[in-house]
Amino acid sequence: MTSINTLISSEKSSTRVRRVPTVPGPARSLSSRPLPCASPSQRGTLPLLTTKRTFWRGILEELLWFVHGSTDSKLLSTKGIKIWDGNGSQEFLEKRGLGHRREGDLGPVYGFQWRHFGAKYTDCDADYTGQGVDQLAECIRKIKEDPTDRRIILSAWNPADIPLMALPPCHVLCQFYVHLPPPSSPASPKRLSCLLYQRSADLGLGIPFNIASYALLTHLVAHLTHTEPHELIIQLGDAHVYRDHVDALEEQLKRSPRAFPKLRFKREVQDIDDFQAEDVLVEGYEPHPPIAMKMSV
Repeated sequence: MTSINTLISSEKSSTRVRRVPTVPGPARSLSSRPLPCASPSQRGTLPLLTTKRTFWRGILEELLWFVHGSTDSKLLSTKGIKIWDGNGSQEFLEKRGLGHRREGDLGPVYGFQWRHFGAKYTDCDADYTGQGVDQLAECIRKIKEDPTDRRIILSAWNPADIPLMALPPCHVLCQFYVHLPPPSSPASPKRLSCLLYQRSADLGLGIPFNIASYALLTHLVAHLTHTEPHELIIQLGDAHVYRDHVDALEEQLKRSPRAFPKLRFKREVQDIDDFQAEDVLVEGYEPHPPIAMKMSV
């Protein structure tokens, strides 16, 4: 919250209050300030913002939508998750030069890149089974078979596909890091951390979603690889506060953070494609009341 306070107190007159550069550090040192996914005293922690009520159901459904490789915003909208409606509207697609697509077809965005990187995108209704590189499956395989690999990377940034996307990826790339047990305790579980690089960070609306989403992804992958979720580290490129979010964030900064909730799974899941929203349970989420902020499209 300190970084948000710094941003707000700088220039309230600009659309983006201030750009905050960060210095990326090497992944293996994990030197940035971490957010707990779990620790010996906080096992199962989910860093879901508590200074305002965060739309957990939207975070969960969106992540599973990514995981399943979907690029159709209408699949979320029919569940009451409207966060992609603006970018999937016919008007917005026309502005992006993508008016030939049907409404809701976002192009080869996150889910397509995670599961079919390099495949030729036609539309959101096509079957891409077996096409492209399934990066997410590869990450899971490497964590199981070669946990010290320094290339356990999931990338949504495909320069060739950027012109085809309704919105280029903001959270660009994450790297999974497996902490091996110390020699003194070889029977201890392996721990899994995730380092995320985000090129563009809307601190008012986007970042609370992104933090919880990648923490959840770390929990999902840890569950499948029999590792223990440990830390989420986020490095931001262009971090910004929109002018119409300033008053809301100032109100939010007056609130004291509460304990993070816990996350657990209701059943054993063996395959990433088998996860369903009802498998994930969040307990002890007692946030402050919601604070409304308008999404910039």
